[in-house]
Amino acid sequence: MGLFSNLFSKNKQQKPAPKERTALSIQIGDIITYDLRDFEVVGKITYRDGSYEWYGYQLLEGRDTIWLSAEMDDELELGVYKKIQYPVSKPYPKELSYEDRKYYLEESGTARVTGEGRSSNLNGTETNYADYSTDDENHFLSFESWGTETEASYGYPIESYEIKILAGSN
Repeated sequence: MGLFSNLFSKNKQQKPAPKERTALSIQIGDIITYDLRDFEVVGKITYRDGSYEWYGYQLLEGRDTIWLSAEMDDELELGVYKKIQYPVSKPYPKELSYEDRKYYLEESGTARVTGEGRSSNLNGTETNYADYSTDDENHFLSFESWGTETEASYGYPIESYEIKILAGSN
């Protein structure tokens, strides 16, 4: 076989196209476009509390890190979160104030965690969590305890049409 037959061979093996992603099937290495910026998915946490499951995706653009949360309750619920400094102790209180807003405890519990990518060090651990929202449900506070440390995040809801997911792999 000559050079041209190798170039024009019909027997080339093509890689399958990446599967279409949804907010519940995002993978490490995918690109998420949100707010006119492209973020790479560098970490993924799967939380399980009983039979209920939800996801946190660590998104990186330059030096900016945000978290995208995704859960399927009666409908798909998405939120964007950023870490904040907020001292809180357990047991988690029924209400909190942050930046002149009152937040009320929505739910709390213990979740088993599976971590991937930058979050792989959390694999197999448990976290005590508490989620708060304002009365209008336009602002959220989230707390997760990891050992002796408690991380706080501020967030807000977004709609699925506000993100675009580009699969980074199969």
